[in-house]
Amino acid sequence: MKFTKIIATFAIASLVLVSCKKEEDKNLANIKAVETTTKEHKAIAAENVQTASFKIEGMTCAMGCAKTIEKELADLDGVEKATVDFDKKTATVVFDKTVQNQDNFTKVVQATGDGKTYKVLNTKS
Repeated sequence: MKFTKIIATFAIASLVLVSCKKEEDKNLANIKAVETTTKEHKAIAAENVQTASFKIEGMTCAMGCAKTIEKELADLDGVEKATVDFDKKTATVVFDKTVQNQDNFTKVVQATGDGKTYKVLNTKS
């Protein structure tokens, strides 16, 4: 009877570990698919290219916070490139100054949370 319980316990534990691994692999595949999807950007005339850098307070993780904010900024019209550095708590956006401005970036960052989670500070253009 003890032997049967041990084998049943081992079988259940193995099943749980294997099923979690498969789910984790699916999620990882979805993340990689999203990361490799790129948005087509219109070419920006050299005289209209501007770079804005600013601090973002309130981020708690690199994947959930920083990557989400980075994607939201990068998806804006007129943005050529957006990067968010979680460790340094900074964002840098290369954009067309005839299409976007710093106020829009601030609004997007704050709207990514609940309006209170993320704060934009020290904007530099």
